[in-house]
Amino acid sequence: MKNGKQVIDFRASKGFTVAQSNEHLRVYSDKTLKHALSIGNYDLTREHLNFEVVKGGKIQPVDKTRSIPQRIAENLASRGINDPNEGLAEPRFRTVVNFILGGSRDRMLELAFGDQKVEVGKDADNSHLKRSRDIEQWAKDMYYFVSDRYGEENIAAFVVHMDETNPHVHLTLLPIDRNGKFAYKKIFAGKDKFEFKTRTLAMHDAFAKVNAKWGLDRGTSITETGARHRSTEEYRRMLDEECSSLADDIEKHRRVLSGLQKDIALAERRVKGLTSMIANLEREKADVERELDSLATALLDDRGGNLSNEEKAEALRAKLEDINTKLADKREKLSEAEDKLAQLKEEETSIRQRTEELRSEAVQAATEVQSKVRDEVTRALYENVVSDFRLRLPQFTDEMHLQLDDSVLMDVAEKGNNIVRCAMLLFAGYVDQATEFAKGHGGGGNTPSSGWGRDPKDDDREWARRCAMMATRMMRSGLGRKMKR
Repeated sequence: MKNGKQVIDFRASKGFTVAQSNEHLRVYSDKTLKHALSIGNYDLTREHLNFEVVKGGKIQPVDKTRSIPQRIAENLASRGINDPNEGLAEPRFRTVVNFILGGSRDRMLELAFGDQKVEVGKDADNSHLKRSRDIEQWAKDMYYFVSDRYGEENIAAFVVHMDETNPHVHLTLLPIDRNGKFAYKKIFAGKDKFEFKTRTLAMHDAFAKVNAKWGLDRGTSITETGARHRSTEEYRRMLDEECSSLADDIEKHRRVLSGLQKDIALAERRVKGLTSMIANLEREKADVERELDSLATALLDDRGGNLSNEEKAEALRAKLEDINTKLADKREKLSEAEDKLAQLKEEETSIRQRTEELRSEAVQAATEVQSKVRDEVTRALYENVVSDFRLRLPQFTDEMHLQLDDSVLMDVAEKGNNIVRCAMLLFAGYVDQATEFAKGHGGGGNTPSSGWGRDPKDDDREWARRCAMMATRMMRSGLGRKMKR
C-alpha cells in the first residue's frame, strides 16, 4: 500500500439550497442529470454504491426522501433553536459549514474497491463492483471524529460519493455551540485571521492523526492549494491530482495566485462600496438628526401645538431608525468584507512565499541532478583514464617511468581503489581507521598530522580534494615505490 495525501476542505455559507441538496443526494430531474453528466465525473453504474453515515455511526443507503434543508429545519426544531437568517430579506449569518473529506485518488479508490478494477470513461460499466468495508470504516472514523469535535447533533448530513473519479465525503455541519447558539466565528474563525489560520492548521493535523491508519498523510495547507476559492467541480478535479513535479507545483501556484488576485480585487471593490454606503448613511443620519433638533426647538416655541411639526418629527424618527438599521447591517457586512480581504491578502503572501520556495527547490534539485550526472561522468572518465594508463604502462621507457615515479597518476594506476577507500574514511572523519587501512594495504608512508581536519572554509569539493591528496600520500610505502617494468 502506497500512502496518499488527505484532503480536507471546508467553507462556511449562510444556508443550504435545494439545488446543493439534490447534487449531494443525487436527486435529479432529466434536465439536471444531463447537466450534471456534462460537467462532472459521474458514473451512473456506481451510484447505487453511494451511502451515508447517520446517528450512531450507522451505514445506510442515501435517503433521497428528505432534502438537506429539510433535515436542517427538523434538526433545529427538535432542539428549539431558531435559524437567525429566517425572515431576513438577505441572509446575514453563517449557519452551515460544508466539508469535503477525501484524499489522493489512487488511495481512495483502493479504500473504496480494494483490488477490483474500475473502468473509466464516458460509457464505462462498473455495475459489477462491490463496496469495500474499508471505505465504510474510514467514513465511520471520519464521522466519529467530527462527532467528538463538533457534536454529533450538529451533523445534518454525511454523504459518501462512490460514483465519481475520486470517492469522497460531503459533510453538512451546523456550527452550533454547547449553549445551542450559532457560533461560526467562535468555533471556526476565532477572533482574527491569525487565530483562524492556527485553528485551521490544527484541524488538519487532528484529521491527519485519524487518517494515518488509512494510509493518508497530512495534506497541503489550503493557503497553498487555494481550495476554498474553487468551485465544487474545480475542487473535484483537484482531488484527482497526485503530487506532481516541482514545475507543475509552481504552475499550480501561479494559477492559484492569479485567482487570488481576482478575488482580492473583488473584495477591495466590495470594501470600498460598503465604506461609501456607510459614509452616505452617516451623512444622511447627521442631516436627519439636525432636522430633528430644529423641530424640537420649534415644538417648544409652538405653544399652540402645531400638529404638522409633530408628524414631521415622528416621520424623521422613523427615518432615523431605518438609517440606524441599515448602518448596522452595512457595518457588519463591511467587517466581514474586511476580514475576507485580509485573509485573501494573507493567503496571497503565503502563496508568493511558497512559490519562491518552490523555485529555490527547483533550482537546488536541478543543481543536484547536474552534480550527480557530473559525478557519474567523472567516475566513468576516471576509470577509463586509469584503465588506459595501465594498458600503456608496460610500453613506457625507463626514462618515462622515472618521470612518472611518485606522481599521482602512477599512484592512482597502482592503487586507485584503495586510495578512494582511504579518502572516503578521511572525508567521514575516521582518521584512525584510514591510517589502519593504509597500513594494512601496503601504505603507511605518511599519516595525517595532529592538526589534520576540515577547515570551516572548505566546501565539500575542496575537502574531498584534500582527502584524496592525503590518501594518495598515505597509500605510498614508507620505503618508496618500487618501479614496475
